[in-house]
Amino acid sequence: MADEWSFPKGELMKGKKGLVMGVANHNSIAWGIASQLAAQGAEMAFTYLGEGLERRVRPLGESIGVKSFISCDVADDASMDAAFAEVEKDLGTLDFVLHSIAFANKDELKGSFVENTTREGFLTAMNISAFSFVDVAKRASKLMPNGGAMVSMTYLGSERVIPNYNTMGVAKAALEAATRYIARDLGPKGIRVNAISAGAMRTLSLAGISGGRGMIAQGRAFSALKEDTSMEGVAGAALWLLSDLGRSTTGEVVHVDAGFHMIGMAEGEAEQ
Repeated sequence: MADEWSFPKGELMKGKKGLVMGVANHNSIAWGIASQLAAQGAEMAFTYLGEGLERRVRPLGESIGVKSFISCDVADDASMDAAFAEVEKDLGTLDFVLHSIAFANKDELKGSFVENTTREGFLTAMNISAFSFVDVAKRASKLMPNGGAMVSMTYLGSERVIPNYNTMGVAKAALEAATRYIARDLGPKGIRVNAISAGAMRTLSLAGISGGRGMIAQGRAFSALKEDTSMEGVAGAALWLLSDLGRSTTGEVVHVDAGFHMIGMAEGEAEQ
């Protein structure tokens, strides 16, 4: 299956087994990262939610040698129990986990955060986008007797106000805090836990945010490199953090956004 990007083959992940959660289609950040990991020799299991996603995820995974496809609803304890039992059956142990799962009601990703956020919507976003990583870490760590690495995916809306990001921004802030606390707890077991804060990219998640396409244009215009965030860059950062190259790095939020996060004021604004 051809993509706009490809990765040179290597052996950085040879002999390593991992779980990838969050592939939705060929534009998914999780798919880009999984492709890089496969190119470096990793063996992986993919999770999916529902038959519709399975029909999209399975052909993608099979194209890079994935043999284990596991149904998993991170908001349901019984589903999580069954999924991780299947992971253990298929892979035995784990060396890495990629968590790229988030959700917020579309109606709450526009306009006023104060006026549009509901209790139910807020709790749903926190459950799926933040708590699920805590739950995954608890379960996956039991399958990492020799240590390992975990990566979650976040966005700058966790740190700064981004129009229409609203509830998701708050959930991502919780995810980043959870990443640090998980890193503290699992560190003595030799498990490193980090987050990647990727710039806006053309994904299903972005499509659900009002004005999402404008976030890409703004990110390019105001970034230090004056370019879009590249899948190669995000996947490369994940490879670093999930491989032995990432040794001694834990509890970090690594920004991969062409330098957008560091800009406080655009040059045109400063000249006015």
